[in-house]
Amino acid sequence: MKIIDACRDNNLPEPTMKNEQGGFVTILYKAEQKPDTIINKSELNARQIKAIEYVKEHGKITNSEYQKLNNISRITATRDLIKLVKLEVFKSSEIKGAGSFFKLHH
Repeated sequence: MKIIDACRDNNLPEPTMKNEQGGFVTILYKAEQKPDTIINKSELNARQIKAIEYVKEHGKITNSEYQKLNNISRITATRDLIKLVKLEVFKSSEIKGAGSFFKLHH
C-alpha cells in the first residue's frame, strides 16, 4: 500500500489500520512515537488512567496498591486491572495470587 511504503521510505513507524464501529481507522505515528504507547483513553476510566501514571512512576502496581490508590474494593480493582490487560496496556506478572503485579505492556 502506498501509505505503508511512504512511512517506510521516511523511516516512520507503520500505521495501524483496523475496522472500528462500522468504519475503517488509520492511525499514523510520529517518528519518536511508538505504537504500543498509544492508548485510547476513551476506553479507560479515571482510576485506570491514574494507575497508568502510577506504573510509569513506580514501575509496577499490585491489586492492593490499586485498591488503595483509588479507594475501591478488591473486585472492582480486579475488573479494572483485567481490562487493562485485555487492552494490552498492562501485562500481568507470571505470579498468581499473593505477590502478583502488573507492568506496562511493551
